[in-house]
Amino acid sequence: MVVLAVVFLFFTDLVSAQERKFELSFLVTDKNTGDFLEDVQIAIQPCRCGGVTDKNGSLSLQLPTDDYIANISFIGYQSHTEKISLSGNRLIRIQLSEQSEQLSEVIVRAKKLNDNIESPQMGIVKLKAEALKKLPTALGEFDVFRGMTLVAGVNNAGDVSNGLSVRGGSLDQNLLLYEYAPIFNPTHMFGLVSVFTPGALASVDLYRANIPARYGGRVASVLDVKAKNPYVDKFKLSGGIGLLSSRLSVESPIIKDRLMTSVSLRAGFTDFLLPIFSERLKNTKAKFGDGTLKLLYLPTEKDQISFTGFYSKDFYQLDLVSSIENINAESNQYDFSILNGTLKWLHSLTKNTSLKTLVVGSTYTPKIIFPEMGSSNEIEYESGIRYLGFISEFNKKVNDKLDYYLGVQANQYNISPGSLDPGNAASITPVSLTKETNYELATYANLNWSLNNLFSVSGGLRYNHFLLVGPYTKATFDEVEGTVIDTELFNKGDKVATYNGLEPRAGVSIKLTENTSLKASYARLNQYLQNIYNTTTPLPTSRWKSADPNIKPQIGNSYGFGIYKNFDDNSVEMALEGYYRATENVLTYKPGADFFLEEFLEQDVVQGQGRAYGVELSFSKSNGNVNGWFNYTWSRSFLRSVNEKVGDRINNNQWFASDFDRPHVFNGTINFEKNKYNTVSLNFTCQTGRPYTIANGVVSVDEIEAPIFLERNNARLPVYHRLDFSWNIHFSKSKKNKRWQNDWTFTVYNLYGRKNPINNYYSQRNNFKENFDIFGTSPLGSYELLVLNSPLFSLTYNFKFQ
Repeated sequence: MVVLAVVFLFFTDLVSAQERKFELSFLVTDKNTGDFLEDVQIAIQPCRCGGVTDKNGSLSLQLPTDDYIANISFIGYQSHTEKISLSGNRLIRIQLSEQSEQLSEVIVRAKKLNDNIESPQMGIVKLKAEALKKLPTALGEFDVFRGMTLVAGVNNAGDVSNGLSVRGGSLDQNLLLYEYAPIFNPTHMFGLVSVFTPGALASVDLYRANIPARYGGRVASVLDVKAKNPYVDKFKLSGGIGLLSSRLSVESPIIKDRLMTSVSLRAGFTDFLLPIFSERLKNTKAKFGDGTLKLLYLPTEKDQISFTGFYSKDFYQLDLVSSIENINAESNQYDFSILNGTLKWLHSLTKNTSLKTLVVGSTYTPKIIFPEMGSSNEIEYESGIRYLGFISEFNKKVNDKLDYYLGVQANQYNISPGSLDPGNAASITPVSLTKETNYELATYANLNWSLNNLFSVSGGLRYNHFLLVGPYTKATFDEVEGTVIDTELFNKGDKVATYNGLEPRAGVSIKLTENTSLKASYARLNQYLQNIYNTTTPLPTSRWKSADPNIKPQIGNSYGFGIYKNFDDNSVEMALEGYYRATENVLTYKPGADFFLEEFLEQDVVQGQGRAYGVELSFSKSNGNVNGWFNYTWSRSFLRSVNEKVGDRINNNQWFASDFDRPHVFNGTINFEKNKYNTVSLNFTCQTGRPYTIANGVVSVDEIEAPIFLERNNARLPVYHRLDFSWNIHFSKSKKNKRWQNDWTFTVYNLYGRKNPINNYYSQRNNFKENFDIFGTSPLGSYELLVLNSPLFSLTYNFKFQ
């Protein structure tokens, strides 16, 4: 009996062992970017089982002990086969490479070939870093902003612009995010290149219409830039050496399959280049640099913890462009920096549900330094803005037709309007403006639902609660004179002002045929923070200002309608979108306003109305040896003041063109990729000139002739147009698995040397003989300011080692 019992127990254990199942999990990512790949097909033999990955690139199954073969496939990527011996719980990490033809052709990133037809999301553009790298740019620098200005409805203030205008909005109406952290100064060298570290970038997503509910705080658009996830199992090194800057990126595992890191750096020392742009810049000094660090920790199969750090630094010395009374200086030194950090925890609750939690910090500190003539003393002006945020978001994919997310967000802003430290200059009075502290609390939900094969909807709702707290000095103004007649002091933590906002978002897609759809959208957004300036593009002296008892938050209502059609087996995409946006409480400056160290900024600004509307036609071809895109936009953008006081009115309260009113814009990009060794790209842009203000007359004041301005933006600069050329030569594609890869990129920016002015300005004439044939005896001369007046040639060497 004992023997029988032993045999029985052994047999039972053997059967149990054979029937015991283990968890086999897959994590699929893009080899180049580290992005999770959703809807990847995984077929497993001999069990004839499998499935598709979720939005986190994951798929988990319960299988008994055995030997398996998994076939992994995804549209546009090379298929992969994995042999698996399962005797315990296993996590298989798969990195898929894009097909060689697709790698250089993808312009607009989509999860499915006809996603632009079926998705109810309007006004969205998703660009991969690989597509941006091909675009010809100034001095060969791969740049996010240069690429985005080729998208329909996106513009800037010229060759040098410190931001983007989306569908006629001002620069501060766009939410710029880098790994969830806001960027308050997005460019180096006053707009020549953007601050995003090129070697770290994975993707750039632009939302212009029914902006998803997870985003809030700006009325025009969201630009969401993501850094690569370092899913690497070996050391990788890449970089480039160019005229404008040099860069270096390192990716490496620290603990195999657990802890990985990437570091990307860029530095530019461009003093010797600036006289090429303009003779006015011969005394200019310029240095800039930025860096991105990303750490990725995988403690369990269901958890991912990442930290992203970003630092940017600029230093310029220019001939005096900003002056302060009683300061005797010949130059300005601009010194500003950005320090951001993002801590993210992603936890997979089940196969189709996840929880994402983030803590985000961002600090922007601009300084202007005035070295006193004949002295070692420096007078320093400093301002800044600090942001601290918390986000928690729950995501669930119910099935292939329905998914949703719910979230909460809390933001704190600390704004330093400005302080002036005179050093040991006895004639200068130190100034320190009171800091502003405000909080934005929000909860949101968003749902995407495909009701059937023809009808899809997207709906979102976001609720905001804004709170401004002390210390704060509230001013009361005389309704006639506009002067301060009373002030009220608030102590630290006291409630100063509150605003609540409900923001619905909606989109609908109706599929007319397999390759044609109609879409409509609506979005309402509130903006509690704005950047105020009275120049063409913001300078470090521009003021960040939160809503307060006198300055109301901006409110934008956007409407969209479009038709979308794909041709030639979805390889050619066409989109025709129309939009209209009405904005309340838009801020603009009063005539003669000066924001520098102004305690009560409300005296120098007015709030009015804005409206922007237009039609965008775009075509893109994403495969073949010849590919690219072109788009044409007809649009208008207007502002209007609504002040009763005559002196505060702009254009007598009549609608006038905003700084970003460009009625006609055409962009075209074409890439020639006849073989794997050479890629030639051409980019052409042509657009209506930017509005600017000319004098309505001249008056004499103390024997000095001065222009008088009664209207704003009553003239236009000449038509802007430019052709760029790029030639990329690959040396490493002839040998498979070659560890060292390199290429050269030759670019010509402004190929035919078009002289596009960025502004017109007036100057007092002291020598009437000079330019007499143009100005005659006029006491004032009008001059064009050019930044680029000739072609810019550049050569960049790029390398990669792995």
